[in-house]
Amino acid sequence: MPVLHLAPGVAIDEDEIVFTMIRAQGAGGQNVNKVSSAVHLRFDLGASSLPQAWKEALMQKADRRITSAGVVVIKAQAYRSQEKNRADALERLGALLVSVAEPPKPRKPTRPTKGSQQRRLQRKVRHGEAKRLRGRVSED
Repeated sequence: MPVLHLAPGVAIDEDEIVFTMIRAQGAGGQNVNKVSSAVHLRFDLGASSLPQAWKEALMQKADRRITSAGVVVIKAQAYRSQEKNRADALERLGALLVSVAEPPKPRKPTRPTKGSQQRRLQRKVRHGEAKRLRGRVSED
């Protein structure tokens, strides 16, 4: 049974995601030391049923949540309940995976306007003049 529907025809099954319950960090009173409410989500890209293009795009993505071995690790501890943290982790995984669904638009190079070129040159002249005036004074 799919847990996460990402796009038409693309879904992730429950057995592809590994949840580990851990104790949350930070302040929380008596409850925080007894209850494992934070969630570590681990998702192996190589062993997943994602399309190959998505896998390659995710491996190229500069994201600290993706290890060099191709495992996505998400830690969710914003909420006090395990269920909400689990849902939050799934939601964040879905957002990460959908972010590579569409390839980015190619950049169209533009040229600087004539006015911006002139302003840049005027700034350079003013700066050069200020530097020239800082030099030694000749006593002629």
